[in-house]
Amino acid sequence: MTTRRTMLQTASCGFGYLALQSLCQPSLASPATETDTPTIQPRAKRVIFLCMSGGPAQMDTFDYKPQTGNAKHPGSVFPFKQYGESGMWISDLMPETAKHADRLCMINGMHCDTGNHAQSFLQMHTGERLRKRPSMGSWITYGLGTENENLPGFISLNASKPAVYSSEFLPTQFAGTPIGTNGEDMSKATIRDIVGSHLPQDAKRRQLDFVQSMNRAHLDNRVTDAALEGVIESMELAFRMQSTAPEILDLSDESEETLQRYRVGKKLSVGGCKPTDFGRQCLLARRFAEAGVRFIELNHGGWDQHTNHRRDLQANCETVDAPIAAMLEDLATRGLLDETLVVWGGEFGRPGLTPDDGKDESGHNEKGFTFWLAGGGVKGGYVHGKTNETGARAVEGKVHFRDLHATILHSLGLDHQALSLHYEGRTHRLTGPDEAKVVHELFV
Repeated sequence: MTTRRTMLQTASCGFGYLALQSLCQPSLASPATETDTPTIQPRAKRVIFLCMSGGPAQMDTFDYKPQTGNAKHPGSVFPFKQYGESGMWISDLMPETAKHADRLCMINGMHCDTGNHAQSFLQMHTGERLRKRPSMGSWITYGLGTENENLPGFISLNASKPAVYSSEFLPTQFAGTPIGTNGEDMSKATIRDIVGSHLPQDAKRRQLDFVQSMNRAHLDNRVTDAALEGVIESMELAFRMQSTAPEILDLSDESEETLQRYRVGKKLSVGGCKPTDFGRQCLLARRFAEAGVRFIELNHGGWDQHTNHRRDLQANCETVDAPIAAMLEDLATRGLLDETLVVWGGEFGRPGLTPDDGKDESGHNEKGFTFWLAGGGVKGGYVHGKTNETGARAVEGKVHFRDLHATILHSLGLDHQALSLHYEGRTHRLTGPDEAKVVHELFV
């Protein structure tokens, strides 16, 4: 087992040089024990999380509810068709993703604790809705590390909120590396200050060695200081990333056909939907997966449709549909999908449309919504759980966010109860102190 001390001596993982003293507070606890190698047979090596913030309307994307004529609950207002050998029902708004129906594992019984955006978004990422906690990506890299010592284990593309990539009380090197910000042109997105031109590379190495020699001398008197170790490791990785990260972010070696399939550069701005180069995110996600990044999160906002539901939902789906399909296809043809767990979903769903003065009105629904998974050993063409006849609440196969987290960890070979850290007098887990269950039915 490679310990943090060994990792330190060989200058391994982490990212970002933050102010040394501010990170070395005595209150930051070290892990109670070193994270062991997985005791569960892993199905996946990495995760790509397609975060659709705002609350996608499940009944007009992946949870078909035929119209009943009830004005209060009109059902799915967009047509659906059955796809693949499985006959999975998918909305006409997602025709390219629908071609992968037999690769999708649909969870139609999702639910969570609140219909407030901020709290539910936090719970989706951290398991808790009221207090800041380490994000899912940070827990996973804390448990497994990275497959590429020249890249961080956790990348967040088009990050919208710090909760998406924060490590909080986990050691600093397990924080996500944000690339791009909400609404930013991803063609210009890079890792801030990763490459500087003020010194040649050998001079940068000598400068870093000098600083690190002082940091390590300081560490000799603070043997259990995880924060200081994290800073040292982060500085080393930041140096190594200068030669690796820019190459991955540069898409000039991709063919025109590939760029077209991913819709790179195509920005759709309709109504309340922000223009976003989501295709570039998907292509970068594939490239980071190939390079060995453990957890990659993509972010697409604008799913909070309270008015103009039909217009804006159609725009959102048109933006994400083809890029997601292209990424799934490339992962499959390159032999990466079986070892990559792809996760799609938002912080909650929608209860359906309620006519109001001729406008489309759709509220928040934490009681029943949809996520889907692909790859990573899950059952393709499988639908788990269901909502009631109006789509308002999950009634069968209910899966809470904590259950989803436990299931994702399980797919990676991690026991969600064992992956923990003792901090401020108590033991913390991604899945929290409450009972969470692995949804074994989702796996082959």
